[in-house]
Amino acid sequence: MAIITLTTDFGEKDHFVGAIKGAIFSELEQINIVDISHSISPFNIAEAAYIIQNAYSSFPKGTIHLIGIDSELSPENKHIAVKLDDHYFICANNGIMSMICNEIVPEKLVEINIHDRVETNFPVLDIFVKVACHIARGGTLDVIGKVINTIKPIKNLIPFVNDEQNQIIGSVIYIDNYGNVVTNIKRQFFESVQKTRKFEVSARNHKFDKIYNRFSDIIDFDVEESKRNVDGKGLVVFNSSGYLEIAVYKSNCLTVGGASTLMGLKNMDTVTVNFSKT
Repeated sequence: MAIITLTTDFGEKDHFVGAIKGAIFSELEQINIVDISHSISPFNIAEAAYIIQNAYSSFPKGTIHLIGIDSELSPENKHIAVKLDDHYFICANNGIMSMICNEIVPEKLVEINIHDRVETNFPVLDIFVKVACHIARGGTLDVIGKVINTIKPIKNLIPFVNDEQNQIIGSVIYIDNYGNVVTNIKRQFFESVQKTRKFEVSARNHKFDKIYNRFSDIIDFDVEESKRNVDGKGLVVFNSSGYLEIAVYKSNCLTVGGASTLMGLKNMDTVTVNFSKT
């Protein structure tokens, strides 16, 4: 049985998600629909790209991922269907796919061209659902689109390295449910510039000279538990997806706060890494 995942910025209050699911079931009674997230910040392309990149590979090959973020059709915002890593993605060509395509070359990429057959002002419901169900029935991408060779990139997706190779300038691309701040600096990229040199991570007026592999690595387990005093302490880790993340240990945005609130960090803020000369 085919799987269709849904990722949108529609939230849970309105009728949009329910209508999409109803339309899918109206076309395909035997289908699995899985919600990845409907809490993407409105029109936040980088946030959606980060979530999709880190969720899709947990699904079986052949899964169809329907992405409803900034999907209104315009001359500068076309619709695409992508076959990549044996998965299918249906979305607007607004940069969402560029984070994955930066690491994996698409097997097939088409610009959807069935709009003249469908009257719509809700393309996720009327266009994306039809494309997803077509694929779920075993249909090919050639039937619903024309082959293209490039996709629109996300601005500032790749961090900048200065000419002296002693500084990485990155940016915040995602803030998670704990208020932890994820940057666009990946471990492999960091290590390729670092070359074993000492470093300092800077975000606003906060500085760190150590990166942990796990949050609990900040704890000295030789110290008596009552005297450790690490809750609420800032730290930097390479998270489970390999991205440099600034965090607060045992953070809670509803009570003590998280890195985003306590350090005043928000999406697209600059995060720099400065390396020593030796």
